[in-house]
Amino acid sequence: MGSGAEARLHKLFEGHRLTPTQRRIAHCMLRRAADAPFLSSVELAELAGVSQPSVTRFAVALGFDGYPALRKHLRAAEGSAEGADSGELEFNEYQQAVQEEIENLRQLAALLADPASVERAGRLLAGSRPLPVLGLRAAAAQAKGFAYFAAKVHPDVRLLDEGGSMLADRIESAAAAGASALLCFALPRHPREVVEGLEAARAAGLTVVCVADSTFAPVAQVSDVLLPAGVGTGLAFDTACAPMLLGRVLLEAMCDALPAAQGRLEAFDTRAAERGLFVD
Repeated sequence: MGSGAEARLHKLFEGHRLTPTQRRIAHCMLRRAADAPFLSSVELAELAGVSQPSVTRFAVALGFDGYPALRKHLRAAEGSAEGADSGELEFNEYQQAVQEEIENLRQLAALLADPASVERAGRLLAGSRPLPVLGLRAAAAQAKGFAYFAAKVHPDVRLLDEGGSMLADRIESAAAAGASALLCFALPRHPREVVEGLEAARAAGLTVVCVADSTFAPVAQVSDVLLPAGVGTGLAFDTACAPMLLGRVLLEAMCDALPAAQGRLEAFDTRAAERGLFVD
């Protein structure tokens, strides 16, 4: 139920120019997708940490007369979806988490039907010397995985997986060394220092490419190229299959834009065989 509700909300929100406050409301509704059709404007305002009039203005920005009309639309859409799904199998909570990730991957596949944004991002990353890759807390694993593989084809990759007062220094150092772009993985809950780091990157003249959980993520305002990939929320801790896969797609696009990529890979394979690095 949750994944389908999220997809319907995404479709409703896409294409509208929302203010930061309105994006906060939208993100809150996505996080509470199953409950969204039943929340009052006061309840939604409290959950999102905004005023009740802001919720009303949000509904109007989406093209409705007010919040009651928006909620009526969401309830009607939910009822139609439940009717269409009535013949489907029921899943336990673990299976439902997997189904949610499958839906996230389907949405990613639909996004990639137009590869222009990913191809542009690949060219930006390929042309940056060095290439800083940022990911903190929950996103650190995504950044580290990308940096590990990228280093096999890119001549200078700098992993930024620790925050603190040194983060801005390291970003500015990369810019001073010639970097032209920065790749960021941003996943919930979004650390404040990620947003601050991206602000520092843009101030230093870097083009920010960001893989985030949605187009309404807090990093949207400080990203030049935002590539959304949903996370699963059905378990105690979020799952991030789609962001990981999108990271690998970006690697492929970057390799396509690096003329020496194939040669570097073959050279690594030769050295690995000589050193007996792998058992297979």
